Amino acid sequence: MKIRLSYSIDQLRDYSTLFLRNEVCKWLNNDFSSINQKVQTYDLVFAHKDISYLQYIRHIYKVLAKNYPNEYIYKNELLNKWLKKEFANKDSVIFNEFRIGKAIADLAIFNGTSKVFEIKTILDKEYRLSNQLEEYKRIFNEIYLVVPELHLDKYMAYDSSIGVISYDSTEGVFRLIRKAVSNKRPDFSTVMEILHTREYKNIVETYYGMLPEMNDFNQFQICKELIRKIPSDEMNGLFIHAMKKRNINNQFFNKINSELNQVCLSLNLNKTQKENLLNILKTKISI
Repeated sequence: MKIRLSYSIDQLRDYSTLFLRNEVCKWLNNDFSSINQKVQTYDLVFAHKDISYLQYIRHIYKVLAKNYPNEYIYKNELLNKWLKKEFANKDSVIFNEFRIGKAIADLAIFNGTSKVFEIKTILDKEYRLSNQLEEYKRIFNEIYLVVPELHLDKYMAYDSSIGVISYDSTEGVFRLIRKAVSNKRPDFSTVMEILHTREYKNIVETYYGMLPEMNDFNQFQICKELIRKIPSDEMNGLFIHAMKKRNINNQFFNKINSELNQVCLSLNLNKTQKENLLNILKTKISI
């Protein structure tokens, strides 16, 4: 399947919707209507060839990577080419869209430290960025901006404690431009907003050796006061440990089918579910 020299912006935007969570959920239910619509509208020639839906999805990914590097492409390429190799290890946990206050971080990693990655594509505006970074500073040890190489100077002007990673969409290469300055003093109030009930109770029990008397009505406030008294460096470690115990499926495809890693992370699909998705997508295109 050849990539054409040019595509309309509307066509590329339409292609990009194939990697939305709700579309993938349709595929898991053997609903290929969204893919069929794209084939009928733009690529009818593929309907008369012996091509699977999976092959078509791979083709669309390549088209987008070359012509329309949107947020999904950035996140997926960052995951495939950088995070797994540069930061992650077997004890790491990678989160997609990690919520902190009013902000939602694109990707976050918890291993020995906590790192957050905010992605700004060439299509993005930056008007909310300062507020997002302030939210991330409350909880993460290291903050990284992932930005187009063409816009590097603009983003380097932000807080010098923020790390910067550039992305060259032409070469498909990420480069570490500036390493983040580490801050291991999480804000206890923000930690409490993120932790689940069993998590903050476990932190209190781990640090103090016991849980005080409490009930469903006062347990949050009691634990909050006790957590506030834990030294920052120890609280940082306890928080990271709690995040690493969450049930997040971080088994990724390697080179083959890596186009789907980001959406599988977003849906938190386990190994069996991923294998099922691939088997479904191996169905030949039928219109």
